[in-house]
Amino acid sequence: MDRLQDVLEFERLRRIVNVKTAPYILLALAVALLLRNYLSKQTRPKTWLQSTRRSPDPEKPTDVNTFAEKRMKPTEREPGTWTPSPFTRPTAPPYPNWSHLTTKPLPYRPFRHGPYHITMGLRSMHWDEWIELDNHYLRFHADKARRIAERGPKCCRTSTGDPTTADPRVWDGAVELLEELSAYLSERYPSMFVRTDVGVDNIITNESFNIPELTMNGIREDPMQLCARLIQDDLAIMFEKEDGQYYLLAGAILLAGFWRLEDKFGMPLSEIHTSGDVPGFKEKLEKGMTNFFRRVQPEKAVLRNNYFLQVDDDLAWSSSIGDEDSETVGWFTAEKNRAVEHHYFRSERQSLRRLPRSGGVVFTIRTYFHPVTEIAEEEYVPGRLASAVRSWGEDVSRYKGRERYGEVLLEYLDQKHEEQVARGVDFSKEEEVRAYPW
Repeated sequence: MDRLQDVLEFERLRRIVNVKTAPYILLALAVALLLRNYLSKQTRPKTWLQSTRRSPDPEKPTDVNTFAEKRMKPTEREPGTWTPSPFTRPTAPPYPNWSHLTTKPLPYRPFRHGPYHITMGLRSMHWDEWIELDNHYLRFHADKARRIAERGPKCCRTSTGDPTTADPRVWDGAVELLEELSAYLSERYPSMFVRTDVGVDNIITNESFNIPELTMNGIREDPMQLCARLIQDDLAIMFEKEDGQYYLLAGAILLAGFWRLEDKFGMPLSEIHTSGDVPGFKEKLEKGMTNFFRRVQPEKAVLRNNYFLQVDDDLAWSSSIGDEDSETVGWFTAEKNRAVEHHYFRSERQSLRRLPRSGGVVFTIRTYFHPVTEIAEEEYVPGRLASAVRSWGEDVSRYKGRERYGEVLLEYLDQKHEEQVARGVDFSKEEEVRAYPW
């Protein structure tokens, strides 16, 4: 009987506990989960390797044609019109431990083992990654200042360059970009940029930018030129006209290496690419790119990367393809099979976003520039780059100039790859360690 009473008492207590404490237990579990999620976000290191994990593989052949359809909403607005968007870019957190003296360039290596696919390679952009600055800043800044002094409007233009005759949308778009950069840079890189009542100051270069007056240290300049002085990137803004095409109507192209703003200024998007003989543009890129530009919204920024080889060390203009002021330039002028010490790896990291007020679509084009002999010392890189170069089709090879340097380059990369094999590099972990585009 006593045992039966004990069992009944235990069962009664168990029911009471279940009824009275269950809500509290569930609440405690919910709070614990929320706290763990919050702490993980606060302490998660934002390394370059983690950046590769949060973006889709951009090298799939169908990427440009499906990206807009899957991620961008269709639009019914009339071509050439734009209603200002209420979107505001999220505040950018300060770059952790950033220094213009010690922060190294991010190691973009945007090539893969063959086969080679012609694709835009789009991936979504996180807003705190819009503009990247590093310890090459002062070199880029000096190169840009020199180019502005030497070439001026050949490199930096906003429509006609005169606000009294320029398309007001274009002029407003260039000023809007200047405003966006001033706000972003002071948030992301506060040790270099400080907001003022009228713009932003660069306290490292002692330059003060006044946006209402469009001046730098009291001297009036084109708004795109002012934008160019702030960052390491080149810049271009495309605007839609009534025919539904996007035209290059504002730009600051100072360090592009292989193309000149004066050649492309005022052209529609398609002609920019066809005039430059971009491989596969008509067949594989034009339709998807046009669709993407039409649909892209201010809140949906994207990134892409590309790469080139050049056989001289000039960041601003690759002299091996001819004089910058020559009417005809091309790889045919480059010295064939120069020693590998003259080979440079040129990588571009491009962001693309729509400005909410003006509706202009902005390209930022950040160049990373390194000797091939430097990057070939990195594990996995020489073998992967050699495979990528060998996989180029005839049109891509012609466009990238392989005939002028391929023999020397590939011999050197193969040698460096064999050295890595000999010292036991584990190539089964390549994708884990150096996932695209790193």
